[in-house]
Amino acid sequence: MESAMAAAGLRPLGQSTLSVSPLGLGCWQFSRGKGIVGKYWSNLEDADILEIVRVSLEGGMNWVDTAEVYGGGKSEEALAHVLDQLKREGSPYATPLIATKWWPLFRTATSITSTIEERIRCLGGRDIDLYQIHQPFSLSSIASEMKAMAGLVQAGKIRNIGVSNYSAKQMIEAHRLLRQYGLNLVSNQVKYNLLDRKIDRNGTMEAAKALGISIIAYSPLQQGILTGRFHKDPVQIRAVSRVRRIQSGLDDKSLARSKPVIDSLTVLADKYGATPGQIALNWLIHYNGETVVAIPGASKVRHAQENIGAMDFRLGKNELEHLNEASWSALKS
Repeated sequence: MESAMAAAGLRPLGQSTLSVSPLGLGCWQFSRGKGIVGKYWSNLEDADILEIVRVSLEGGMNWVDTAEVYGGGKSEEALAHVLDQLKREGSPYATPLIATKWWPLFRTATSITSTIEERIRCLGGRDIDLYQIHQPFSLSSIASEMKAMAGLVQAGKIRNIGVSNYSAKQMIEAHRLLRQYGLNLVSNQVKYNLLDRKIDRNGTMEAAKALGISIIAYSPLQQGILTGRFHKDPVQIRAVSRVRRIQSGLDDKSLARSKPVIDSLTVLADKYGATPGQIALNWLIHYNGETVVAIPGASKVRHAQENIGAMDFRLGKNELEHLNEASWSALKS
């Protein structure tokens, strides 16, 4: 018999008590154009952020993912502001699960403890359901970081612990260390999509499955390439920043290599009455069972609408495998 969680379209996040939708809302784009990485996006208006969050949550997402480094807290604050607005409106969707991250660059593990109140303040006093180490580099050891994170759980400041961009070895070590405190490493947030399968090659996916750790896939559409819009209309590439073009593979050679994948996505999109991007997201959240959840962003309401539509159907086993093969063929070419 199908479980109540499965019937509701939810799945466990790692070995935690959290039940999450297969897709959550990535909130990097709410950075207000500020900070180290916030300039990657333009400054969205409050009204646009409100509608993006509203559509995402009403459409079935029950969690959001943000970070300290996204505008130096601006993304967290923007999120808190619109959730306050939804609460004032009496929306039943005003209390999503919240994931955020600590930024480790040039810091020690003591910063994890000393900055937690600022994270909570930026989030409007909300609970932090998942707190993640954003990168595997800092001035402290993984042991020191996990000790500090465990202390936050014990103090009731956060509910669960995750990491981001950790290798298989680092992830396994973090999990081992947390077990000493009676805790589990819940998740590892990494880049993963049909055009970026590094974690399938380097042992990270295998280790995550073995330990019951969820993979949270960021950049699930490879910065828009898997929507097929750049293949359909290459002129759109001109509007993309040079940095983003280099990072995302928006050059002639890369686009030619990925075209067979886009063609396969397009055929399935026609079959399901969906878009190529929705097919790509559907593959991501189903090919590896329930191990992978993803956090597509949305800088426009139509992006949010498209994202939630990816949870309304499920590709067949043969279709999932066909896309897997097309993916590997493109990556090997």
